Amino acid sequence: MELLNTNSRFLHDNIVEYAKRLSATLPDRLSVCYFTNSGSEANDLALRLARQFRGHQDVITLDHAYHGHLSSLIEISPYKFQKGKDVKKEFVHVAPAPDTYRGKYREDHTDPASAYADEVKKIIDETHNSGRKIAAFIAESMQSCGGQIIPPAGYFQKVAEYVHGAGGVFIADEVQVGFGRVGTHFWSFQMFGEDFVPDIVTMGKPMGNGHPVACVVTTKEIAEAFSSSGMEYFNTYGGNPVSSAVGLAILDVIENEDLQGNATRVGNYLTKLLNKQKAKHTLIGDIRGVGLFIGIDLVKDHQERTPATAEAQHIIYKMKEKRVLLSADGPHRNVLKIKPPMCFTEEDAKFMVDQLDEILTGLEEAVGAKTESVISENTPRRTKMPEEAHSESLSDGSPDPRENPSLKRNGLCTDKHSLLSKRLKT
Repeated sequence: MELLNTNSRFLHDNIVEYAKRLSATLPDRLSVCYFTNSGSEANDLALRLARQFRGHQDVITLDHAYHGHLSSLIEISPYKFQKGKDVKKEFVHVAPAPDTYRGKYREDHTDPASAYADEVKKIIDETHNSGRKIAAFIAESMQSCGGQIIPPAGYFQKVAEYVHGAGGVFIADEVQVGFGRVGTHFWSFQMFGEDFVPDIVTMGKPMGNGHPVACVVTTKEIAEAFSSSGMEYFNTYGGNPVSSAVGLAILDVIENEDLQGNATRVGNYLTKLLNKQKAKHTLIGDIRGVGLFIGIDLVKDHQERTPATAEAQHIIYKMKEKRVLLSADGPHRNVLKIKPPMCFTEEDAKFMVDQLDEILTGLEEAVGAKTESVISENTPRRTKMPEEAHSESLSDGSPDPRENPSLKRNGLCTDKHSLLSKRLKT
């Protein structure tokens, strides 16, 4: 592993050791390491590397993707710019998320991987026809903010082939999903086969377990093209001895406490429990994930797969009252996002699922009781629909959350149905 950080004052034995330890977890061709302080810094640097490599500028990203809070990353994060006043920049191209549950090509498609990859190829062809050139395709190895999306097997290989043919590079964002979270592999991109190796990998978050440390790893060819520009890489605190010591300690804990193996064991157990809940509760449309990265897609009906957005918000509030922290993500904010600490146990998993079961049962019983009451009323007035009955069952007289600036600012109340996210009467 080659270190590229010109701030040599901070060069220390543990930095070199840290780089070697990281290198041992990655394919051989990923041999150059740039230390940064955050995942956002890492992704920003990855874009600079990609654009310098061939002199191209355009970036292909996935719909509803999120890659960081810097301006350069908001520009390639539909999760952010589609919600705000910013318009999509001409150098940004958005491909459909490879979602086989509610996406354009679903599980009944004969080859969803090729179909979704062909969408990327179409973007490349259209971009080239307009006189522009692709610098990079960037994607999380498993899309998190997009709704816990696991790409179909073969998708990344085909996309990489098309992107390389266009002179671009493939950036794998492992900021949220790396460091053994999937259990079967240390890096999530490794799940898709040994024949797929990204050109650039970014990492952060779990890398420091709360401490600000992140990294970009790439090939020697890309690094040399970057350095040949004359713009040296300088980061005052990137790769400092303290951060390197923290990173080494975390690698030790992951290895010594077998947290990667724990992710497999507990993740499989949790998925089994959740699938039992799926069979029991009609609100659960899909359980998907790997290791300790799991999503619960909530729906109002299984045939149409109508997102149960209000129900998802209600559930995360009620789970918080039971001392379980979840969040809702995805384009419709209807996917319960389960991404617990790597030390999560089977006891923790059972406790979480028991609380979820109780809330789902209460929610479904309230909706059912209200619906039955409405149907039994033999009056000439307009009959309430189940969804209307549901909205009443979720109301406890608390203030409208849309009136809370902090909730609105954090995107918790974004549509006209936000009133439905009020808590269930108890």
